[in-house]
Amino acid sequence: MVSKITIKAPSSTANLGPGFDVFGLALDALYDKVTLTKTKSGITIITSDDVPTKPENNTAGLVVKNMKKKFKIKDGVEIKIKKGIPAGFGMGSSAASAAATAVAFDKLFGLKLDKNSIVEFAGSGEKASAGSIHYDNVAASVLGGFVIVKTNPLDVIRIEPPTNLRMCIAVPKIKVPKKKTKISRGVIPKKIKLTDSVLNLSNASGIVAGFMSKDPELIGNSIKDVIVEPARQHLIPGFTKVKENALKAGALGVTISGAGPSVIAFAKKSSNLKKIGLAMSKGFATANTKCQIIICKPSIGAIDKKNYS
Repeated sequence: MVSKITIKAPSSTANLGPGFDVFGLALDALYDKVTLTKTKSGITIITSDDVPTKPENNTAGLVVKNMKKKFKIKDGVEIKIKKGIPAGFGMGSSAASAAATAVAFDKLFGLKLDKNSIVEFAGSGEKASAGSIHYDNVAASVLGGFVIVKTNPLDVIRIEPPTNLRMCIAVPKIKVPKKKTKISRGVIPKKIKLTDSVLNLSNASGIVAGFMSKDPELIGNSIKDVIVEPARQHLIPGFTKVKENALKAGALGVTISGAGPSVIAFAKKSSNLKKIGLAMSKGFATANTKCQIIICKPSIGAIDKKNYS
């Protein structure tokens, strides 16, 4: 039996515009690394990053706590966390740590859980940072590729993305509030027009069809959200200009990455990705904001053998 395992989990983008709380896409932009080691007792967290070290306040710690309890495991667990994904920027930072931990725990104790169970345990860790459970980011981080999350009961559908799909992420250099997810969820309208619901549903369906048929153009053209994006865009300085610039530079579709403030543009491998990135930077500059540009493609998940050692 193994006594130690290291798992790497990718960053992710959730929603993809109209697929709020349902769609997720794993990105090879950045990664979190989690090492679990069996100990005699308790749960300890070791990290040099700015994350809570109390298990109940840490996404990885909460996953281990819940899995130990569920499977009546007496062994202790040391959790070593190396953060590569910045927290609070809409790139699934807490989800990646939770995903890596759930996969690592499953391997460490030979549980041989199915994919939905691993995603469910990873999702339970999100409560430590987001305050509530969301499966879109964790499902993408665990399984890789494009995911559709069905709930009650939880069932995650994974679709292999087109090999020529590329993304440009503009990460603004702004101070993010501690409870950012709560704030960004708080601005979403409680009631929506039926016509808006129909439009978002048609666009969400277009995204699924685009992934099924491996068509980046259909994916990009369907990334249009008339409900959540308009309610959140005021939280991102210069968003309208960033989006407008990216589309003019050749992006197929642009939206807020997860709860933001990062903005993600979808394109093809043959697109001028540097031009799109520069256009997004200029958009943020109109609001006196600097940003980091990350060009990436879809990623494999934490569950993939290439991501653990």
